[in-house]
Amino acid sequence: MNDPFGEVPALPIVVPLGALVFVLLCWRLHARGRFSLPRAAVAAALGVFVAGIAANTVFPVFLRAPAHPAPWWSGVVLAPFADYEMEDALTNVIVFVPLGILIPLLLRRPRWWRVVITVVGTSLAIELTQLAVQDLAGGGHVADVNDLIFNTLGGVIGYGLLLLFGLLPGGERILERFRWSDGDGRSPAAI
Repeated sequence: MNDPFGEVPALPIVVPLGALVFVLLCWRLHARGRFSLPRAAVAAALGVFVAGIAANTVFPVFLRAPAHPAPWWSGVVLAPFADYEMEDALTNVIVFVPLGILIPLLLRRPRWWRVVITVVGTSLAIELTQLAVQDLAGGGHVADVNDLIFNTLGGVIGYGLLLLFGLLPGGERILERFRWSDGDGRSPAAI
């Protein structure tokens, strides 16, 4: 098949990236004497999350970008809620719900503001990476403040779901099996 733009395939890059994240996280668990199958499942989920995010936010990347920018080439979108489709908003919310669940399982003291800062930082890193890839490697995505807003909302919803699960009978006991740290003995809902 003719590929005039030289699109870089995503899978040969993101699958090893996800595997590397998984291996490094498992190594960290083992080094701290905290390795267990539930915690390895959290590491696996994070590896899949990283690979999926990279595949869907950084790619496509083109070796030979079009000489004249295509209509979607707008660089950065800084106007919140302007020309932003509801489907994109819902997708960004749904995609970041797992991160709002996984981050508190990793943190020693998962306060709400630490979770929000981590989600915002992750989303901002993605948007800046998209901008860099667009400018340096002909990437096909734009950095959008709306993505940052709705990614953050998804992370907050995920954290809320985790807190609600912890309130169910036996929920906190189940969550303890997946937490990477014993913390300070306080509930994850502690503020």
